Amino acid sequence: MDAFYASVEQRDNPSLRGKPVVVGGSPSGRGVVATCSYEARKYGIHSAMPASQAIRLCPHAIFVKTRFDAYREVSKKIREIFFEYTDLVEPLSLDEAFLDVTENHKNIPSATLIAKQIKERIFEETKLTASAGVAHNKFLAKVASDIHKPNGLTLITPEKAEAFLEELDIKRFFGVGKATQKKMHAIGIKTGADLKQWTEIDLVKAFGKSGRFYYRIVRGIDNREVKPHRIRKSFGKERTFSEDIDSIEWIHNFLDELAQTIAEGMKKINAAGKTITLKVRYKDFETITRSTSISHYTNRYQEINDVVRSLLKDTEVGKRPVRLLGITLSNLNLNEKKVWEQLELSLKY
Repeated sequence: MDAFYASVEQRDNPSLRGKPVVVGGSPSGRGVVATCSYEARKYGIHSAMPASQAIRLCPHAIFVKTRFDAYREVSKKIREIFFEYTDLVEPLSLDEAFLDVTENHKNIPSATLIAKQIKERIFEETKLTASAGVAHNKFLAKVASDIHKPNGLTLITPEKAEAFLEELDIKRFFGVGKATQKKMHAIGIKTGADLKQWTEIDLVKAFGKSGRFYYRIVRGIDNREVKPHRIRKSFGKERTFSEDIDSIEWIHNFLDELAQTIAEGMKKINAAGKTITLKVRYKDFETITRSTSISHYTNRYQEINDVVRSLLKDTEVGKRPVRLLGITLSNLNLNEKKVWEQLELSLKY
């Protein structure tokens, strides 16, 4: 979907149409941009940007609070349209999904024609526009979907894939974030053609296991299937504070309560995890994570809290003001059938 949250807001409130709309937190607090309209993007505003920075870039921007119930309702309608064509739908978020239409309910031989029909149906049902990428694998389809936004449709045939990827700016590669992009630029990788000059061994040396991924995608190799049932990989909670926090005692108390909330939530869904992650965002927006894995599954509050306290020692919390804290459990005990496995906890006395 194109600027999904902002587009829903502009659709539902005609006075916002054609104006720079920012959906997310308040610029007077510690808010963050969830998304923004294309009118706002012209000023350099983007998702995950502090709202205070967004208002400096565009003083006349209109800030709107998120309405997730409205977005979920639209997302539900869009998914229903997808399922009219195929059962192989893998949602990535409320506004994005992979569809495998090799075999489809309408027996349409052209994936491009299906994409065109789906875009038309979405507009008829929701009055919102979507962009589609059509290709023979997930990576290329994802990249293609971002090429001609908004309201675009881009086809990458197998014959054109190699030349397309060689000409592509490295920042357009799905899976290459800002930090990786900066590192690639520093070593002379600015396009797909530059990336293609590197051997797999050298890419692994430079980027770790992600190097194997980069080596394959620049050659158009991606054999991942579209998986309709995605396994939940983590369970977490975080909070952005209205004021910067520097009291270590207050932080200990907050994380103690957050660990309790996580433990209760995990037990409600009969889940447990082996990897515990602490997330910290400092006053200057630097964000770090500290993780550790234990030998068994846990959803016990005390055990989660003890690990988090230990991870906290490996941060600068208490020395630097903090604006966000979060705890996540991952490496969960969920099997391929999307069923929580029976827990076997080794209790310590």
